[in-house]
Amino acid sequence: MATVTGKAVTETPTAAPAGKTPHRWRGTGTVIGLRVLVIAVALVLWQVMSGPVVPEYAVSRPTDVFDALTGMLGSEPGWINIKVTTVEVLAGFGLGVAAGTVMGLVLGSFPLLGKVLEPLVAALNGIPKIALAPLFLLFFGIGSWSKITIAMTGVAFVVFYNIYLGLRLRERELVEVVQVMGGRKHHVLGYVTIPTLAAPFFAALKTGGPLAILGVIGGEFIASSEGVGHELFTAAQNLDAASEFAGLIVLVALTLTLNGVLTALDTYALKRLGLAARRRA
Repeated sequence: MATVTGKAVTETPTAAPAGKTPHRWRGTGTVIGLRVLVIAVALVLWQVMSGPVVPEYAVSRPTDVFDALTGMLGSEPGWINIKVTTVEVLAGFGLGVAAGTVMGLVLGSFPLLGKVLEPLVAALNGIPKIALAPLFLLFFGIGSWSKITIAMTGVAFVVFYNIYLGLRLRERELVEVVQVMGGRKHHVLGYVTIPTLAAPFFAALKTGGPLAILGVIGGEFIASSEGVGHELFTAAQNLDAASEFAGLIVLVALTLTLNGVLTALDTYALKRLGLAARRRA
């Protein structure tokens, strides 16, 4: 309560404009600033310690890595290698998602078939995917298809298990309620199955992305004539640490880009299905 010229005036706090969250923006800016600071400190320590503390031939220097990266991005062979690896990753990822989804839906929809084949699938999944690389090289040669197949197998099993277990954990009561209310198979699919499988499916996609990159790079390590993995292997043989780190930066950028696209797709799909609020909870 405040008195102005003999009149009582009640002071009320001014409400923040709707839709603005200054504390959230300040918190986000602080986090981003700290991340930049950590990276800057790491680069400075790397530059200073390379040579006096750690052998320069093993870790190079940030300045040399920058020169190697700009040289890679500024040359036609560098972009050809990046394009080859990107195409192989996307193709392997897409085929793996398709194969895993089909296997998961089929085995999850037919319980008897699932019980019969699940141990066989588990046995195949237990084989390290990179151990299959020589076999795929015999089938498809050193071209792109051998790397695509390696990436596909890693992604397919992850997607399969998420879809398969999601179907098995689907609430039977909800299915029966929809059926009692006169719903048909497409109603069960739209109101029960898809909302149940959405979260595990997109989780499988975000897990499978790095696996696809790992499979492609591993295949390019073993036998290839082009690709980022081929360049990494060549740089390691030549003890060229700067080019090695430059290739790793390209792979990190590829991973972050793929993960960002999948995250945006995940958020959009869950929002359209009305599941975004459930995830925030």
